[in-house]
Amino acid sequence: MLGGNSAEREVSQKSGSAVLSALRAAGVDAHAFDPSEKPLSALVEGEFTRVFIALHGRGGEDGSMQGALELMGIPYTGSGVLASALAMDKWRTKLIWAAAGIPIPDYELLTAASDFAAIEARLGLPLFVKPANEGSSIGISKVKEPGGLAAAYALAAQYDSLVIAERFVDAGEYTVALVDEGGKMRALPMIRIVPSGDFYDYEAKYLRDDTQYLCPCGLPEAKEKELAALAVKAFALLGGRGWGRVDLMLDRAGKPYFLEVNTTPGMTDHSLVPMSARAAGMTFNDLALRILEGAKLG
Repeated sequence: MLGGNSAEREVSQKSGSAVLSALRAAGVDAHAFDPSEKPLSALVEGEFTRVFIALHGRGGEDGSMQGALELMGIPYTGSGVLASALAMDKWRTKLIWAAAGIPIPDYELLTAASDFAAIEARLGLPLFVKPANEGSSIGISKVKEPGGLAAAYALAAQYDSLVIAERFVDAGEYTVALVDEGGKMRALPMIRIVPSGDFYDYEAKYLRDDTQYLCPCGLPEAKEKELAALAVKAFALLGGRGWGRVDLMLDRAGKPYFLEVNTTPGMTDHSLVPMSARAAGMTFNDLALRILEGAKLG
């Protein structure tokens, strides 16, 4: 299942096309299905036995498609309804993590009536502003100058009514890919992300060729194991299953700050989960099959 109507439609088409090719190469009778072009009833009429969800963003990664497939009784890949909805909502993810002791950056919820100057002073500059329910860095800004928060809020508010300002963590961005292995989530080798631009935005993720991805990530083995275990816990707290990706930052003292969970990560040629899987000795085809085998209901 690819495409859809979200702001991440183009990325989803690339992910879905790559997965489709991999599954067919492995001998799976796989077919492309774009829910923006066909009614979901066509899944039943076509007698499809399971769905590999390669949709990103709203309508595909937020629990709504998972709920529809539950009602139709068609097993699907990845997390269920609740975990998908929670992970899509960065604010509610933060609430759960903070309550369970997972470290997160300081943040503020923004509205048009917010005292932007006071928030800049409390969180410090630079800071990030992001829509709470978007992915692929869509609508995100890095505010570096005093007085810039209002414009950043206005941009993010174009994509979501819920907008977050988040303290900047300055020493490195990392991601932990997770896949189910025998009913237990396994953390794949961590990746450090080093964008050539100001931050890891949409262009750096999908269009540029000068973003650096370091795998091995350069951390001591004990530190990587510690962070991987925290990532597995953070994923489990939301109810995640099947596969996913947990993003975090480290400060200069080596303290982690967890940012978000992707329950349907990208599967493009620039994507991080396939990159991490390769480092673990798993081909793209193997990865796609592993994810498909985990399709389930409930």
